[in-house]
Amino acid sequence: MPIVISMLRGVNVGGNHKIKMDALKTLYESLGLRDVQTYIQSGNVVFRSKAGNLAALGTKIEDAIEKTYGFRAAVILRTADELRAAIAGSPFAARDGMEAGKLLVTFLSGDPTEAARGNLSGFGSIRKRVGLVGRELHIYFPNGQGKTKLSMALIERTLQMNWTGRKLGIRSGSCWRWRRT
Repeated sequence: MPIVISMLRGVNVGGNHKIKMDALKTLYESLGLRDVQTYIQSGNVVFRSKAGNLAALGTKIEDAIEKTYGFRAAVILRTADELRAAIAGSPFAARDGMEAGKLLVTFLSGDPTEAARGNLSGFGSIRKRVGLVGRELHIYFPNGQGKTKLSMALIERTLQMNWTGRKLGIRSGSCWRWRRT
């Protein structure tokens, strides 16, 4: 059974949409998922599943969260191999002078359309700090995420799909390692 990483968007952030991790673990187990583990109050859940269609499984989890907690949280799923590939495929990983804490990977709920990809290319000077690789949008914030003109709302409108962001962490040689911050 493959290992799957579930990243919930907007759960336990700023005191909104609170879900205790032990309750979330129980919810995932009730859906027949195996070896479920949660990570602090992050909304990250790791489990094993025989499900062949991760998009359908994501919808099933979203439905269960909505039924149980009264709000709908976007659920983005990646296999462990897909997560490793997303980290290894960062267009910023080999660049010198990059500060790992200023790199955000937004995991998209699907493949962006050609129109959305074209819209991203029109971001002008920001384009040098944005790299779309498959279903992941890598964004480098040289002055920090709080001081950028590139808003996540703009990216969401441009791509027209759900996403959730995670920061990449410590740089080791030419490889980035992922960590939740």
